[in-house]
Amino acid sequence: MQRSVGAGRSWPYRFRLHSHAGQPLAVGALSGQAGLVTETANTALIARAAALKLLEAALGGRSGLDDALNAAGQGRLSDQDRSFARAVVMATLRHLGPIDRALDTRLKKEPPKPSRDLLRLGLAQAFYLDTPAFAAVDTTVSLAPKPLRGLVNAVLRGVLRDGPISDDPEALAPPWLFARWQAAYGEEQARTIAASIALEPDTDITLRDPGDAELAAELEGEPLSSGSLRTAKRGDIVTWPGFADGRWWIQDAAAAIPARLLEAGSGQTALDLCAAPGGKTLQLAAAGAKVTALDRSAERLRRVTAGLKRTGLGAEVIATDAVKWVDQRTFDAVLLDAPCSATGTFRRHPDVLWNARPGDIASLAVAQADLLDSASHRVASGGRLVYSVCSLEPEEGEAQAKGFLASHPEFTLEPIAAGEGGAPSASLCPEGWLRILPHHAPGGLDGFFVARLRRAKA
Repeated sequence: MQRSVGAGRSWPYRFRLHSHAGQPLAVGALSGQAGLVTETANTALIARAAALKLLEAALGGRSGLDDALNAAGQGRLSDQDRSFARAVVMATLRHLGPIDRALDTRLKKEPPKPSRDLLRLGLAQAFYLDTPAFAAVDTTVSLAPKPLRGLVNAVLRGVLRDGPISDDPEALAPPWLFARWQAAYGEEQARTIAASIALEPDTDITLRDPGDAELAAELEGEPLSSGSLRTAKRGDIVTWPGFADGRWWIQDAAAAIPARLLEAGSGQTALDLCAAPGGKTLQLAAAGAKVTALDRSAERLRRVTAGLKRTGLGAEVIATDAVKWVDQRTFDAVLLDAPCSATGTFRRHPDVLWNARPGDIASLAVAQADLLDSASHRVASGGRLVYSVCSLEPEEGEAQAKGFLASHPEFTLEPIAAGEGGAPSASLCPEGWLRILPHHAPGGLDGFFVARLRRAKA
C-alpha cells in the first residue's frame, strides 16, 4: 500500500466547533447533552477518536500508522477528517518527548488508560496544530471515559496555563537514544539530529526515467542534484500526475543512494536481498539490470510486485529467507539493505523512536552479520556488494562493515567519491563509506549508513 504524505503538517485552518446557535461551544458542551452537539462537532469527535486509536496502535508497535488508521474502522471519516486524524497523531509523535515532560509536571502518578494518550493528543492540537484551546479541551474531555473527565480537564487546563511547551532538542528524542547519539556523534551533532524530529519533511520521488523533465512541473517539485525529485505537494499520492502511469515512486533521497552506488546497468545481473517494499528493486530494474528481488515476507513482496506492475518494470520475485536461500547463482551486483532499528527514518516515521528498545540493536546486529555473510556468497568474482541500513546506530553500520572486512579477506572496501550516487558531501567518511545524518543537505534526508565492497577476481 502506498503511503499518503503530508499529513504531519500544521493544519491549514483553525478547527472550531459551533452550537446550533452558531456560537463557539464552551468547555463541557460536548459532554453528551442531547441535541446540543452539531454534525460538525460530531465529525470532530469522530476524527479525534480515530486519532486516539491510531496513536495507541503507533505507540504499541502493532502496525504502521497508515495501516493502523485503515484498520481502526474509520469508514465514516471524510478525506479531510482522515487527514486531520493523521496530522494530530504525527504532531503528537514528533513532539512526544516535550509533551510528556510537560504532562509529568502536572501528573502526580501515571493516570489510567487512555488518559495519557488523550492528554497528548489534546496538547498536540493546542500547541502544534493551531487548534483553539477551548476546542482542544472540549473534544479531548468528551472522548475520555466519564470517571476520567475531571482529571483530563484539569491537567489540560493546567498545562495550557503554563504556556508554550519548549521543544528542547534533548527532550525530543528518547533519553537512551539521545545518549547514544551523543556518544557516537558528539553533543552538537546529537542536538542537531534530535531537532530534526520536530520537522516534517517534504516528499522525495524517484523517477523511472531520470530524463522525465516534465514531471518536476507536474508535481510542483524541485529536482535534486542526486536525481531525486522533492515536492511539498500533499494529499493522496495515487491522485498525483504520473502515478497511475508508473512514472515515479515514493523514495527518500537517501534511500535511493545505495542502488545508485551499486552501478548495476544493462546486461548485468543484480540481487536485491531484503527487497520489500521495493524502491531499490525498481531502481535497479529501471537502470536495465536483470533483477532478482528476494524477501522473507510474502506479504511485503506484494508491494514489490504491485510496484513492478504499475511501473511496467520486470524482476524475478522470490519469497524466502535470504540466509537459508538455496540457489547456486552468483550476481554481478548484490544489494543488502538490511533489516535494522530504522532510527534514521524518524523524519517520516517518528513512532520508530518510541518503539525501539536498547536490546533491539544488539539482536539486529547479529542478524545483519548473518545476512552480510550470506550475501557475500552471492557475489560473482569481481562483483560488487553494497550494504546499507536506515539506522543511526554504529553497531548496525560502521561496526558491521569493519567486522565483515575482517572476516572476509576476499572483499575490499571500494571508496565512495564525493557526490557519487547523490551522496551529500558531509556524509563522506575517511574510511570511504557514507554516514548520512538527518540534517545533511539538501534540506534533510533519512539517516543511512552505506558501504560499497568489491569481491576480488578469482
